Amino acid sequence: MGEIADSYRRRADAFDRKVAAVRPGQWDNPSPCEKWTARDVVRHIIDMHGVILRPLGRRLTTAPTVDEDPVAAFRSARADVEAILDDPSLASTACETPTGTMTIEEHIDKVPSSDLPLHGWDLARATGQDDTIDPADVAYHWSAITGLPADLLEKFRTPGAFGPGVEVFGPEVPIGEDASPQDRLLAFIGRDPQWAPW
Repeated sequence: MGEIADSYRRRADAFDRKVAAVRPGQWDNPSPCEKWTARDVVRHIIDMHGVILRPLGRRLTTAPTVDEDPVAAFRSARADVEAILDDPSLASTACETPTGTMTIEEHIDKVPSSDLPLHGWDLARATGQDDTIDPADVAYHWSAITGLPADLLEKFRTPGAFGPGVEVFGPEVPIGEDASPQDRLLAFIGRDPQWAPW
């Protein structure tokens, strides 16, 4: 396994623990993502796992839906992605993405893998869990996001720029200079670090 596969598994393990810890009555809780419930956060993560398979002509394996069994749905989707990461010929396949040509492995790293820590925070906040993001992921995201060209960052902040209904980042949230690295990251991508469901 390479570094990308290792990072994906670590992030997926952390997200899996959060999904498994959600109590039955919490799935309809609001989340920091406007208009999304806790269940919708997991649905989005699974949908993005499906999107990443398309350049290979693949689809997610048939599994229980997020409405039926969120844990089983996520575990099935991650298994599909891990199967690609475990196959060097598939992982190295080049594909076209909204941000340029890259390998499937790199696209996994930049989309579903990168989404896991951030949406893990959303799910944790929505359901009263520990919302600490691994410091390695905070540093990774901060470096990647603050290093984006201004025009691409603007595109990320423009609703619908990557397709109907797709919103990547919200407007930056003002935050104090003494904020933690995690809170600075969250504020930069449009999350209110003090958000609570009620």
